[in-house]
Amino acid sequence: MIDLHTHSTASDGTDTPAELVRAAAGAGLRVVAITDHDTTGGWDAAVAALPAGLTLVRGAELSCVSHAVPGRVRTTLHLLAYLFDPFHPTFVAERRSLRESRLERGQQIVERMEADGLPVDWPAVRELAGDGTVGRPHIARALVRAGVVGSVDEAFGRLLHPSSPYYVPKADLEVLTAVRLVRSAGGVPVFAHPLARRRGRVVLPEVIAEMADAGLAGLEADHPDQDPADRAEVRALAQSLGLFVTGSSDYHGSNKIVRLGQEGTAQESYERIVAEATGLEPVVG
Repeated sequence: MIDLHTHSTASDGTDTPAELVRAAAGAGLRVVAITDHDTTGGWDAAVAALPAGLTLVRGAELSCVSHAVPGRVRTTLHLLAYLFDPFHPTFVAERRSLRESRLERGQQIVERMEADGLPVDWPAVRELAGDGTVGRPHIARALVRAGVVGSVDEAFGRLLHPSSPYYVPKADLEVLTAVRLVRSAGGVPVFAHPLARRRGRVVLPEVIAEMADAGLAGLEADHPDQDPADRAEVRALAQSLGLFVTGSSDYHGSNKIVRLGQEGTAQESYERIVAEATGLEPVVG
């Protein structure tokens, strides 16, 4: 049981890093990756609380955009970065910029809602985020708390989706630059949920091929937001490009109805990540 994509309160999950690793052990996982958005803020607490028998892969999920090419639509996407050197100076600066962008974006969304009379305010959202990176799920939870909507899913469906008047785009890292940056920091880059069509526009196969040429290592095939046909397409594309595939829950605690270990990664793919990484090693509990 290997789950390589989870989130804690260091970004937009509801479990603290310590709760996350304890829950992973309780779910029977052997390996879990902590991959909060654009931050390593939960790593130390996860390591300190790591239960015996559980191996922790330290990582992050980076907010990216496919590069602008004439005739090609700009598309946002997420890149999982595993076992990179957290002190690599260029990577530190980029992650800081992404976190600051998320903070500014969140405040702008809340200001738009307040201007329209919705009973949500920035201090309440910041309280829900705690020390973590502010994301739309925190705004969704504030809307639930205020009685505007009945659930986080309803908040996204009605008020926080990209076509909503309250939506604000965030600054993202150009994906080819991100892939090369992860590699330069000794990490291993994997494209998260590449065909999760329910999330919006997905990138073209030729973009994924360019990512592979830049150093992409793998594709996340088994993910709750990808149906069987999409998973088969991801596997075929990975094989054609010489990439490995992973499977992950994308667990966010109570912010999403998915279980730790709901999807899993094969042992051979995990071993390839460990073998290719030069920044860090997994931490064994």
